[in-house]
Amino acid sequence: MGDCCSPNRSGLAGAMSRAGAHLGPERTSGTRLEEMIYIPGGVFLMGTASEDGFLADGEGPVRPVQLKPFYIDACTVTNQEFADFVDDTGYVTEAEKYGWSFVFYQFVSAQTRKSAVKTAVQGTPWWWVVEGAYWRQPEGPDSSVLDRMDHPVTHVSWNDALAYCAWAGKRLPTEAEWEFAARGGLVQKTYPWGDELTPNGQHYCNIWQGEFPRVNEGADGYFGTAPARSFPANGYGLYNVSGNVWEWCADWFSPHHPATGVQVDPKGPETGQSRVIRGGSYLCHASYCNRYRVAARSSNTPDSSTGHMGFRCARDA
Repeated sequence: MGDCCSPNRSGLAGAMSRAGAHLGPERTSGTRLEEMIYIPGGVFLMGTASEDGFLADGEGPVRPVQLKPFYIDACTVTNQEFADFVDDTGYVTEAEKYGWSFVFYQFVSAQTRKSAVKTAVQGTPWWWVVEGAYWRQPEGPDSSVLDRMDHPVTHVSWNDALAYCAWAGKRLPTEAEWEFAARGGLVQKTYPWGDELTPNGQHYCNIWQGEFPRVNEGADGYFGTAPARSFPANGYGLYNVSGNVWEWCADWFSPHHPATGVQVDPKGPETGQSRVIRGGSYLCHASYCNRYRVAARSSNTPDSSTGHMGFRCARDA
């Protein structure tokens, strides 16, 4: 599953140590609710029956879900926000512990290709295993985030995201909360803004334009990540819930859902191998990974990190 849109460490890490995450001090008093969006809760229709959906992903069936009120970040966590966390706690991400992370091949410099590329992912050769790639050096040792501190942090695993949430006095959203908020109050629309991908010829998200994976025309203005606060917000005030970066959710992934009845505050399966990611990324294209639709879903192992996965936080109301 993860290999389709987001490569995972399974089978590549080998005997490398899987040291546990250091959560650092919880900072509940430092949470700034004014920077979060209040979502009133209620009943919504989760999932899709669209022919554009992926049956194997468990996008359907359409099912009623009831949620209590909650808060969610308007934007994904940025490089600056993650830097504040690291500076405060000394946290070391899993990409740093492993010594490598997954990078899209077109972003790797010639020098890094010669010195730091270990291998390409079988089946998805556009993903390269790059030594020294982590959130501060997203394309390898000769790259930096200093000119994109307002962009989403990437190369963070689910475990890393959980550590940040604990420090910030927040949590990851459940998958149901994420979809409820991402829909922005619209009912069963394809995207957070409606059913048309480019209304009036305008781009509303950061995805791939051109021929994947060779030619990206960049018609939406970006080839990699865009600033976390880009494009029009949805009806609830959330930015970039379609495209830009995949977003970690709290739930274990399963393609199966309860068949009947209204689900109340669902939290997904009790166990699993991969965690849910939602929203798609700047690499999504209709010809390959049409998962920037609001009902689309994928997954990855909790210790995996890539150049197109990030997260936003939630909090109980």
